[in-house]
Amino acid sequence: MQIQPCGPLRGEITVPGDKSISHRAVMLGALANGTTHITGFLMGEDCLSTIDCFRKMGVSIDVSDKEVVVEGVGLHGLTAPKSELYTGNSGTTTRLLSGILAGQSFTSTMNGDASIQKRPMGRVMKPLREMGASIEGRDDNFCPLTMHPSELHGIEYRLPVASAQLKSAILLAGLYAEGQTTVIEPAPSRDHTERMFRALGVEIETNGNVITLEPPEDLHAVDIAVPADISSAAFFLVAGAIVPGSELTIRNVGINPTRTGILDVLRSMGADITESNFRDDAEPVRPDRPAQPSARHRDRRRDHSASDRRAAGHCSRGGLRRGRDRHPRRAGAQGQGIQSHCRDGRRADQGRR
Repeated sequence: MQIQPCGPLRGEITVPGDKSISHRAVMLGALANGTTHITGFLMGEDCLSTIDCFRKMGVSIDVSDKEVVVEGVGLHGLTAPKSELYTGNSGTTTRLLSGILAGQSFTSTMNGDASIQKRPMGRVMKPLREMGASIEGRDDNFCPLTMHPSELHGIEYRLPVASAQLKSAILLAGLYAEGQTTVIEPAPSRDHTERMFRALGVEIETNGNVITLEPPEDLHAVDIAVPADISSAAFFLVAGAIVPGSELTIRNVGINPTRTGILDVLRSMGADITESNFRDDAEPVRPDRPAQPSARHRDRRRDHSASDRRAAGHCSRGGLRRGRDRHPRRAGAQGQGIQSHCRDGRRADQGRR
């Protein structure tokens, strides 16, 4: 591969939908009462593995170029699959689905490709067993995993590491448990599951790093707009920040506060990034980032080898405007247009090696 320098990067782009939210949209849509319309769904192999697993458990899911339509069967409406549930190379599917399968009234076996079969699952199996789940795994740690019918009860579980997958597996099992389920995180992890739970009517409370769920009687289907994945946008944000004269706009990017580290880092390096056209759905804008009508300018200097180079850039944050919710029951992550600039030929990485 040969990479040649290029001129300024200008224009508007849209990156693929958020994978984490796409997985959860299908899972919770399948467990809800009613029809879920999902737009912006990421049509990648991992997310399609999630769709395939739920189809095998009796859920009707229609996939088109415009949307994914999930006909929910309710919390207790899944049926026993006639064959092994194959999760491909998706760790998210494997771990989150473990929590759902732990509470079912049928036996199921879940397996993935060669890579998934090497990934340890003991960290998920442990809390689910504490909830009363009957789980068997190869060497008691690896796929294939077999789940047998069992009665679950709520627990208070302190995560050994901050993990959204582990936290979500426990909370999903909590949907089927008797009594409260509480998860204590050592540090915040992405909270897409909790936010989507609230949108579907689940009573779940977050108090610092403590998340407590009350098992619901049912879930209510909502339409879900999956935002563009900020992880995919990161490559273009960096490119726009370091190529002189660039001005890129990335549309409909999710800015969940547990996912915006890339923006913080680039701004600390002097990148000019503006967020605009805020849409408040299931995931509101960061409360610790109030709208600033005026730009903030930062000059940074750093010596580099034999020469003294001036590093400069400015960070600006446009006003965030709350848009009107045009759908009375619509869930989605917040979306914004994000602009990344490199002005006056100055690079955001100068002085920040």
